Amino acid sequence: MNRPEKRNAMNEEMITVVGDVFAAPPKEWKAVLIKAEGDHFSAGLDLSEHRSRSPEEVMNISSHWHRATQAVSDSRIPVICALQGYVIGAGLELASAAHVRFADPASRFCLPEGRRGIFVGGGASVRVSRLIGVSRLTEMMLSGREVDCAEAISIGLCQRLSEPGRVQEDAMEYAREVSTNAPLSNRMILLALAQIGEMPPASGLFTESLAAALTQTSPEAVERMNAFFDGPRERRG
Repeated sequence: MNRPEKRNAMNEEMITVVGDVFAAPPKEWKAVLIKAEGDHFSAGLDLSEHRSRSPEEVMNISSHWHRATQAVSDSRIPVICALQGYVIGAGLELASAAHVRFADPASRFCLPEGRRGIFVGGGASVRVSRLIGVSRLTEMMLSGREVDCAEAISIGLCQRLSEPGRVQEDAMEYAREVSTNAPLSNRMILLALAQIGEMPPASGLFTESLAAALTQTSPEAVERMNAFFDGPRERRG
């Protein structure tokens, strides 16, 4: 995110780039970190592009956002966000599409669309709702209030809290750590869990068995298991 002079307000060009990158990430990538230049992750949508649009145009740009953020959510590799300063509106919608969110203690979260007479259009009604629940999302959208970092962690909006000024370093360290996992394991964690969460319990358990069978019989899993059992006794416990 590199519009610090606009507090990284998101325009159509930015979300197009995001969608293009995640639609076909380079094969050598093992994880992705989304971070921002300047003091703020994103102050929301660049409203200067949206002052005069027809209903059809609004639906088209919303669908464009949905395709881009779905590409993030469906990524075969872990996507980590480093959140700092304002994480507002469209910025929160992008962050909610990532798999893991790190937050600086001074970060602030907000969905102010209702106070502006509009409605979210980049996926918040689905993704943020699944993170924090419909009732909390309803209250946030009605009030347009800022949620501080402590509350964001407590309600599940973010998963990890960094020390002041360290959010990008911590998120990058985490990205490097998870990038050493077996690629197929990461893919199953990201994609199978998302599907299982939407299934009836019996279907979810069956899908879990399939995911386990595919990962545990893969050549890399066999190699890693052999290395574990052939390694030093103290490492095996």
